[in-house]
Amino acid sequence: MQFIAPNYDKINYMSNYRRYFNDCNNPVFITFVTYNRKEILLPNIQLLKDSIKQAISKFNFEIIAISVLKEHCHLILATKNPNDIPNIIRAIKYYFSINIDKSFVCENLSESATKRGEKGAWQRRYYDHIIRNQDDLHKHLDYIHYNPMKHYGIRPKDWEYSSFKKFVQNGYYDIDWCNFEDKHQINSMECE
Repeated sequence: MQFIAPNYDKINYMSNYRRYFNDCNNPVFITFVTYNRKEILLPNIQLLKDSIKQAISKFNFEIIAISVLKEHCHLILATKNPNDIPNIIRAIKYYFSINIDKSFVCENLSESATKRGEKGAWQRRYYDHIIRNQDDLHKHLDYIHYNPMKHYGIRPKDWEYSSFKKFVQNGYYDIDWCNFEDKHQINSMECE
């Protein structure tokens, strides 16, 4: 996958805070987290998959890589319209929130969160990073697929909630990847 250097001349204002996207349609690394980091994603993995499918049906995007953990999700997505990214994330969170069993969500929402219509499933914001070049893409792919090892000590080949095995099938990773010495470099990336 080759990328053109982004044009940072365009600045868009979305969701009351500044987001900058470009005309090059570079993929975007995204992290979104559950409310109070409650571990609701794995017991509701099918609902999360359905939420993503629902968002794909409304917006034209592709998930390049993903790793779902107990209380957060990392993904790299590509879209023809980067300005859709806030709406894509909103659509995923919304579908998940309105369909999750209420026993999984936070019941003690603040008054301000209730007024904003939050459901107690997700943190309000999310982290995003525009992939700038090939090296940046590789670093973020490594970070995504290394995440189960970082948090739970589970090797990527043994974590079923990621795209790692797809990348192995395509020859990008060896099945036993993660036996290397540069784990410190991956661990130094702050994407959560």
